[in-house]
Amino acid sequence: MSNFTASGEGERLDTKAIRALIPHREPILLVEEVVILEPGLRAVGTKFLPDDAPVFEGHFPGTPVMPGVLIIEAMAQTAGVMALHLLESDPGEKLVYFMTIKEAKFRKMVHPGATLVMNITTVQRRGPVWRFTGEALVDGELVAEAGFSAMMADRSVSGVR
Repeated sequence: MSNFTASGEGERLDTKAIRALIPHREPILLVEEVVILEPGLRAVGTKFLPDDAPVFEGHFPGTPVMPGVLIIEAMAQTAGVMALHLLESDPGEKLVYFMTIKEAKFRKMVHPGATLVMNITTVQRRGPVWRFTGEALVDGELVAEAGFSAMMADRSVSGVR
């Protein structure tokens, strides 16, 4: 398990900076701050999940739990911010598309009021394709982990093969 946290050294990107890099908007914007600890190599994202977050309304009424796929999406968004942050050109010209998710494991449930912390590490980069490992934590406890890959493509591309 990684030992870096959002309080580490590095450039901090707030929600406004994140919104300038990735196209996601509420309610699917699942990262509100990113600390770039080593550009292109490691980043930490955070997302506070208030009691009234839309995700908890229907999953599950009376016993709200954040869906695992959204935890993975929060990790992917953090990775996308890190990758797009490296671009010297206008990051608005590029999108980051999911390609694979491997060995996803969900260890604990995430409930309203939690702050999700996503630790992301770049495993490999070959041209536009990136491979990452990610961990999601709440209060320092591992709640999910996965390996995943993504492709950076021109915004005009309608799909990735």
